[in-house]
Amino acid sequence: MAIKELRPIYQIKIILTGIKPPIWRRVKVHSSIRLDVLHQVIQSSMGWLGYHLHQFEKDGVFYGVLNDDFEIDFTPEVNDERNYKLSDILKSEKDSMGYDYDFGDDWQHKIIVEKILPFEPSAEFAICIKGVRACPPEDCGGEWGYQNLLDAISNPSHSEYEEKLEWLGIPFDPKEFNLSETNKLLAEIKP
Repeated sequence: MAIKELRPIYQIKIILTGIKPPIWRRVKVHSSIRLDVLHQVIQSSMGWLGYHLHQFEKDGVFYGVLNDDFEIDFTPEVNDERNYKLSDILKSEKDSMGYDYDFGDDWQHKIIVEKILPFEPSAEFAICIKGVRACPPEDCGGEWGYQNLLDAISNPSHSEYEEKLEWLGIPFDPKEFNLSETNKLLAEIKP
C-alpha cells in the first residue's frame, strides 16, 4: 500500500494554444502514467484521432516515438516516450511542457500541472472533469486553416461554404464539448 501512496494524482490542464476562443481540457491522471499513454489520454480528451506524429517537449528535450525509417534524420534527438513517466518530467504544481501533434498542421498544446492530489485507490486511471469547445477537425490546416473553416461554415454566403460542409462530412459545432463521451473514450485506454 505504501507504493500507491507515493503515486499522487495530477490534475492537468491541456490547452490547445493559438486558438481563440480557447480550447482546453482538465484531466486527472496518475502521476506514474507513461508518456506514450499520456499521448492517448490527450488524443481522447481533446478529440484528436491519432492519425499523425506527435512529441512532447520540456526545456528543449524531446520525447516521442522513435522512428528508424528515415535514412537522414532532420529532427532533434528524441527520447523514447515509453521510458518516461509524467512525474519524471513534471514534478510540481504549475510545471508545464509542450505537446505537438500533427507536424504538418502543427497543433501546439501546453500541459500544465494544476494540482497534485493524494492517491485515491478508487480513482479512475484518467478522467476528464471539464473541457471547453470542440477540437478542430483533423487535417483542417492548422490555426489558419481552422479559422478559415469556421469563417466558411458560419456564413452560408461564403464562397467556400458548401465545399467546407462537404469536406467535414458531419455536422460540426465548434462550441460543443461532450464530457461523458470523452470519459467513455478515456475508459477504453489500457495503461
